[in-house]
Amino acid sequence: MGRSSSAKDERGRRAKIAAQRAAAQRAQRRNRMLIAGGAIIAVIAVVVTFVLLRGNSTPTTSGGTSAPPTGSELAQVISTTTTVPAATLNQVGAGQVTATPTSISGTPLTSGGRPEMLYMGAEYCPYCAAERWAMVVALSRFGTFSGLTTTHSASVDGQGQQEVFPNTSTWTFHNASYTSPYLVFQHVEENTNVPDSSTGGYTNLETPTAAQNALISKYDNAPYSKAQAGSIPFIDFGNKYMIVGASYTPQVLAGKSWAQIAAALKTPSSPIAKAVDGTANYITASICEMTNNQPASACTSAVKALEANL
Repeated sequence: MGRSSSAKDERGRRAKIAAQRAAAQRAQRRNRMLIAGGAIIAVIAVVVTFVLLRGNSTPTTSGGTSAPPTGSELAQVISTTTTVPAATLNQVGAGQVTATPTSISGTPLTSGGRPEMLYMGAEYCPYCAAERWAMVVALSRFGTFSGLTTTHSASVDGQGQQEVFPNTSTWTFHNASYTSPYLVFQHVEENTNVPDSSTGGYTNLETPTAAQNALISKYDNAPYSKAQAGSIPFIDFGNKYMIVGASYTPQVLAGKSWAQIAAALKTPSSPIAKAVDGTANYITASICEMTNNQPASACTSAVKALEANL
């Protein structure tokens, strides 16, 4: 009886050990599956993030545009853009502009005793991308920029949807400063060109003040803004004139590098000069209306002719 009982006990012990080993093996298999599943999910997340970010990465030569200029090349592009000759601008005149500044009324917008020009836009926006070229050309006739850097409009948004006029080469006013004895230039780049999957839009960059929000709420709306109400870019010239949306189609800049666009600005017959310089002349005319046509080097007879059309 003792030996039989011992045998039964041994068999029970061995069965228990076997069951424990089987349970351990099943647990190991489950862990491996969980780890593999987690790895797959992680890979998918990385791929999705890569696709979104890649869509808004720096344009390459294969995409029709070159990498952003740096060093001496960037300095040359800045110099070329900010020194378009008055003779060239006068020759372009009204150029080929599809939308001109609109007259508005309100308490004069000033800062430190000088008239103020307010720009509100975003780095992802192709229409802002187009308008910035003209703004840089025009404002450089009244003062000096520092800290200008390049960017490009977005390719896809946070939902992965394709943007119009993707990767348009342009400037950003983020971290840039501007000095002028004639006016104050305030600028707000509200978003980057980096998609935000949590909102379906783009990551935040700069926050407008309450006063700036009040201006865009008032003027970028009916009855002042009709066809493009709620659009950006929004530019307020001292509460005398405004621009909502681009003054020309960004298609003009499609596939062009920063250097190519800058060089074309000095060729009056080029489509880029007709669009960008023509817009710059209208912006100049709006500023001249704020500064009592000062300085004369900017407020030329060609510009004054456009003032009469505002």
